[in-house]
Amino acid sequence: MTTAVIPLASGAEGRLRNPAGELGAVLVNGGTAKPLPGTWSATSELLAEELAPRFPRVRFLEVRYRVKTWKALESCMDDARAAVDHLAAGGARSQLLVGFSMGGAVAIGIAGEVQVAGVLGLAPWIPSRLPLDGLTGKRLDVVHGGWDRYLPGVPGVSPASSREGFQRARATGTEGTYALIPRGLHGAALRRRSGALLRLPGWRAWVDHTAAALRRFEESAPAAPADPGVPG
Repeated sequence: MTTAVIPLASGAEGRLRNPAGELGAVLVNGGTAKPLPGTWSATSELLAEELAPRFPRVRFLEVRYRVKTWKALESCMDDARAAVDHLAAGGARSQLLVGFSMGGAVAIGIAGEVQVAGVLGLAPWIPSRLPLDGLTGKRLDVVHGGWDRYLPGVPGVSPASSREGFQRARATGTEGTYALIPRGLHGAALRRRSGALLRLPGWRAWVDHTAAALRRFEESAPAAPADPGVPG
């Protein structure tokens, strides 16, 4: 499948699949404590690679931040918001945000955008200080690996942490589901030094859960407006 790297208005970059789709999925990545140049997420890439052919109605747009760090979360949110705007300008009338790790906080932070139908958090970081008001009237689904943990020098988010954030959202009336992948790690893939993807044990479960969220998103998306030039 053809992919295109496109500039976003914030200065970040996006990688686009299914450019003719009338719906959108924006995939946002994790980050680090130390500010580093943005990279393409191995987990997001695997999901887009596997699922874009199955969901031709959905434009998949992976985001590469200008700088990836949770110490500049607003900057990452601006990059994600620019991706939403790009898809909307091209006709993607409803969008699902797919946030991996720190990308969960990024996605929740911009969930109030009018084009956003909901958030799928994959091993999401949902800090207690993160406002959840953008989820009002939206949906939050969370998927987490059962063996995910933060260890010194090893990226990770504990399932207990994401469940606490999910319950906080549910307490405000947000609809959604929480799923734990048995023996799942932090995401579906890593990147080898060669640049190729290394699929982690249980990667298919991440794909299956994301596919289920995309099907639900497609089914709930409002119908496209009728073309006034076509007789009824």
